[in-house]
Amino acid sequence: MEIEILVVPDCPHQQLAEQRIRQALEAASLTASVLNTRVIADEAEAERASFTGPPTILVNGHDPFAEAGAIPSLACRIRHTPDGLAGAPGVDQLRRALGAAAEGA
Repeated sequence: MEIEILVVPDCPHQQLAEQRIRQALEAASLTASVLNTRVIADEAEAERASFTGPPTILVNGHDPFAEAGAIPSLACRIRHTPDGLAGAPGVDQLRRALGAAAEGA
């Protein structure tokens, strides 16, 4: 499974996203063959990457949290989690997304 975290320079939610991904992988007894972070520097790059705000988490090249109609942007994505609004998906949300990706692999 390949996981890529797309962020902007000095993203305030990068560390939270990385931490929650590691926790979700552990909770689901999964491993990532690749786990890396890529910085999206400008609007043109955001358009090319279909980047709809940091942090965007790609699992095997797919954003399991994509919202229909979202336009490329450098503005932070705020997530609805069971614990309220947050800068990254919750651990259980990530665990389910990673589990679904593993089953589809």
